[in-house]
Amino acid sequence: MSDIQYKVAKTVREAASLMAAAKGKGYILAGGTDLLVQMKSGARTPGVIVDVKKIPEMVSISEKNGAFTIGAATPAADSVPALVAAGCIVNVAGPKGKRAVPVEKFCTGPGKTSLKPGEIVVSLTLPKRPKNSSDAYLRLIPRTEMDIAVVGVGISLTMKGDTVTDARVGLGAVAPTVLLVDKAAKALIGSKLDDAALDAAAAACSAACKPIDDKRGTIKYRTKIAGVLLKRTAMIARDRINGIEHRGHRPV
Repeated sequence: MSDIQYKVAKTVREAASLMAAAKGKGYILAGGTDLLVQMKSGARTPGVIVDVKKIPEMVSISEKNGAFTIGAATPAADSVPALVAAGCIVNVAGPKGKRAVPVEKFCTGPGKTSLKPGEIVVSLTLPKRPKNSSDAYLRLIPRTEMDIAVVGVGISLTMKGDTVTDARVGLGAVAPTVLLVDKAAKALIGSKLDDAALDAAAAACSAACKPIDDKRGTIKYRTKIAGVLLKRTAMIARDRINGIEHRGHRPV
């Protein structure tokens, strides 16, 4: 590890330049919870570590016209299913300029992203919420403290009266990447969140699952829980639209 260079970037342009110059051997340091563990295990051998915690737009949260932009060094990746449901956009910068990527298209596989050489994630933008809209996110974890999710479900609902007019469903920890489950959303749109609609949406989530067996859960268990969490997140989002907040809710 003595040959690793440590660089502190003060601007997005400087960080992108350092990453481009590293020619595939550069790694971003934000929280370090993944990178440092990977380095210790030998899974990652950086040539250059680029610290981005001194870049203002990467460590701040701002609001403009109802849309929120969150610096990339601020949120945890565990919330990706909720970001997918909310229609979040990933703001990327690199040697060829800036571009925006829908969050569901950013990750291409385990540990893989759609970033091009020299590109970095600068921030995430959550679009302005339509009237009578709300989101909810539930995850099942093995322990009560922060842990890796067994299954995570995020949902965004827009309603007119008691009828769903728009919906998005994000599903995590059950496939190589977080999923946008269009069939689940379509099952909810036009419904009053009756049992038939919720059952159909839950079935769509379970059908979309392509999980693995590991120490946190079996394929069968994860597939079932995906449907259970879909129903519960939908109810929470609906209640929030109606001004009812859930506190201390345990998903299972």
